[in-house]
Amino acid sequence: MTDTPPPPPPGSYPPPPPGGYPPPPSGNYPPPPPPGVYPPPYQGYAPAQPAYGGYLPTMPKSAYTSWFTRVIASLIDSVPVVILIGIGIGVAIVTGDNTCVTTSTDIGTSASCTSNPSPAGLIVAVMAYLAALAFAIWNFGYRQGTTGSSIGKSIMKFKVISEKTGQPIGFGLSLVRQLAHILDSALCYLGYLFPLWDGKRQTFADKVMTTVCIPLTGP
Repeated sequence: MTDTPPPPPPGSYPPPPPGGYPPPPSGNYPPPPPPGVYPPPYQGYAPAQPAYGGYLPTMPKSAYTSWFTRVIASLIDSVPVVILIGIGIGVAIVTGDNTCVTTSTDIGTSASCTSNPSPAGLIVAVMAYLAALAFAIWNFGYRQGTTGSSIGKSIMKFKVISEKTGQPIGFGLSLVRQLAHILDSALCYLGYLFPLWDGKRQTFADKVMTTVCIPLTGP
């Protein structure tokens, strides 16, 4: 008969494995990263994920879109609107009843002109204004809200994103952001000049809407 070893006394446990740590669980797991190696807070100019607390990590000023680039994009976006309104006004004047009166005085000669648009010209002018409004809603609301870039911003290769999510702000908030530019027009248009010295190159509207402009990445 084989002798059975006595059980260990109460409170006695087998010694831990070398290193003082329990063995890893069974199964296939990816190896841990090397010590001291961590991913950078953002890649290029566009952070992939918001930082802890919901906001994007702070980037250097050069990572945000420059003031000059934003001005050029705004001028590009205004071209279709100006053309449409100009067509409407031009048709209303050409088809209207235009009267000019010349007055001579001792000081000199002056002329005053009046224009009464015809019904057809008035209709064309109203349609042109509505077309310009529809374009602006599509360009700044739908296109910019869903992709981050209006036509002008796409040409100049940058987009508007939320500081909280790192994504475009959506149709409704994009329109509200355009209305918030009224704040930029106050105090002698100081808000439009704010990106020249602001650390994130934000206008007043950007600060209200917590948005930033960053260059597009990729092809």
